[in-house]
Amino acid sequence: MVRIANAVRPRLARAAAAAKPRVTRLTRAVRPGPDRPSRTRNVRTWQYSAGAATAGLALAAGVVTAAGPWDANGQRTAERDRAAALERSGGADHGASGTTSGGPRPAPSAAAVLAGLGGGADTVSTKKAPPGQKTLADVLKPLLSAPALGGTHAASVVDIGTGRRLYGSGAGKALTPASTTKIATAVAALSALGPDHRFTTRTALEPGTGELVLVGGGDPTLTAHRKADGWASLRTLATGTAGALKKRGVHEVTLSYDTTLYSGPALHRIGVNENLAPVSALTVDEGRTDGSSSGPVTRVGDPAADAAHKFAGFLNDAGVKTSAPGPSKAGGTADTLATVSSPPLSALVERMLTNSDNDIAEALARHTALASGGPASYAGGAKAVAARLGRLGLPLSGTAFHDGSGLDRDDRLTADLLTALLVKAGDPAYPGLRPVLTGLPVAGFTGTLAARYSNGAAGVVRAKTGTLTGVNTLAGTVVDQDGRLLAFAFLASGTTNPPEAQAALDSTATALAGCGCG
Repeated sequence: MVRIANAVRPRLARAAAAAKPRVTRLTRAVRPGPDRPSRTRNVRTWQYSAGAATAGLALAAGVVTAAGPWDANGQRTAERDRAAALERSGGADHGASGTTSGGPRPAPSAAAVLAGLGGGADTVSTKKAPPGQKTLADVLKPLLSAPALGGTHAASVVDIGTGRRLYGSGAGKALTPASTTKIATAVAALSALGPDHRFTTRTALEPGTGELVLVGGGDPTLTAHRKADGWASLRTLATGTAGALKKRGVHEVTLSYDTTLYSGPALHRIGVNENLAPVSALTVDEGRTDGSSSGPVTRVGDPAADAAHKFAGFLNDAGVKTSAPGPSKAGGTADTLATVSSPPLSALVERMLTNSDNDIAEALARHTALASGGPASYAGGAKAVAARLGRLGLPLSGTAFHDGSGLDRDDRLTADLLTALLVKAGDPAYPGLRPVLTGLPVAGFTGTLAARYSNGAAGVVRAKTGTLTGVNTLAGTVVDQDGRLLAFAFLASGTTNPPEAQAALDSTATALAGCGCG
C-alpha cells in the first residue's frame, strides 16, 4: 500500500499545483477494513500520467484527500491502517473484508466545498462530443450490457458541479439496491439529526431502592474493548458509575437494563444472520463474538443482556457488587450517575458507509424515526427515511424502504435517486450532508473497495458497494478527464457470479474516470 500511495501522491500533487482544485479537503475518514473480491478486470486500465487533464487530477487530489489526513511521513493514516488490516478477515454483506480492533477518531463536520449546483438532476446533457470522440453512451452502454451484470440493469451519471444528468439507462427503474441503501439512510439521518449529534448511554439510580439501571441510548458503536479508540466506552461508564455510587456510600446494587428507546421486532426479516445483530438500544461491539469491529461474524442472541453482564463485571472490578442483571425501565425520578457519548454522527455515518456496517445503518434509521416523532422500529425507520428524503425534494417514485441497511430484498431504489442523493450531499446549501461523500470507500485504499481497482482507477473512484445473491450495485463519485466531479449509480439484478459482476461494475467506473466524453 505504501508503494501505491507514494506513486500516486506526487502525480496528484503536481497536477494540483497546475490547476486550482474545485474540491478541497473534506473530513477525516474512518479506519476501515478491506474486503477481498476478485481482481478480474475486463477493460484497459486507466493510467495515471502527468499528461492527463490537470483539472481532473486536481479534483482527484481533493477527492482522495478526503480519505484522511496526511501524517508526518506524507502517507495517509487510512492507507497505513488499510495495509495493516489486509491480514484480517470480515466484510459485511460484501464478502471478506478486513477488520480493525477499534474505531476511528471522531470526524469533524465538513465545510461546504463544492461549486453551486445549476439545473436539475433530471436534465440530460445536450453537449455533443467532438467529431471522432466517443460519447458517454458509447463508452458505458456496452460495459453495462456485459453478461456478468445479468438481464436487468439501470444507470445514471450526473455532473455534481451543475446537477446535469450526463447519462441515463433505466434510471427511473426501481431495483433492489442492496447496501447502496445506506446512502439514503445516511442522508436521512444527517438531515434529521445533524452531523454533530451524539448518542448517550447512561446509568440511573432509582431513589430509595438500590436499583441501578443501565439505560441504552441507541449507540451502535458503544464498545467494551479495553482500547476504545475514540468510541464510547462501557468500561469508562462503569468506572464513573462506581465512583458516583461510592460517594453516596453505596457498594452493592440491584442491576437492571433499559432498552425501551426502541420498539418492534429486534430481529431482521432475514432472521439470524452474521451480517447483523438483533437490533437493540443497548449493545456493545455490535454483539460480535470474536473481537472484530466489522464484517460478518456470529452475534450474541441478546445484545442488551450481553452488554449488561459485561457492565456488571466492570462494576465488580471497580468495587461495586451487583445482582444478576435483568430488564427494567428507568423511572422519571431516577438520578443519572454517569454518561458516555458516541462520536458525532458524522463519524458514525463515515464508518457505516466505509465498512458497509449494517448495525449502524439500522440504528440510524431508528434514530431518524425518533427525530421524526415515529416509532423506533424497522417499519418506523423505513417510513421516516422516506419522509426525510421527500422533504429534501429527492425523486422517490417507485422506491420502497423496509430497513436501513439494504439487507431486505424488497427494498427498491432507482439510479436517479442514488445520484440525486450524492448531488444533494455535495450541495453547498447542505454542508451537514458532506459525510455522505467523505465516508464513501476509496477504490484501492479503504473499506469495501480496498482490494478492488488494483488495475483501475485506484484513489479516484469513491463508491458504496452493494451485494446480495443475484444483486450487485455500485454508487459513488469519480473525476473524469475533463475535470468534472461526477455522481454515478449502477444497479444490476439477475447476476450469477459476484466476483465477475463486481469486476464489470469496477470496469464501468474505471471507464467513466478515464472518459473525457460529452
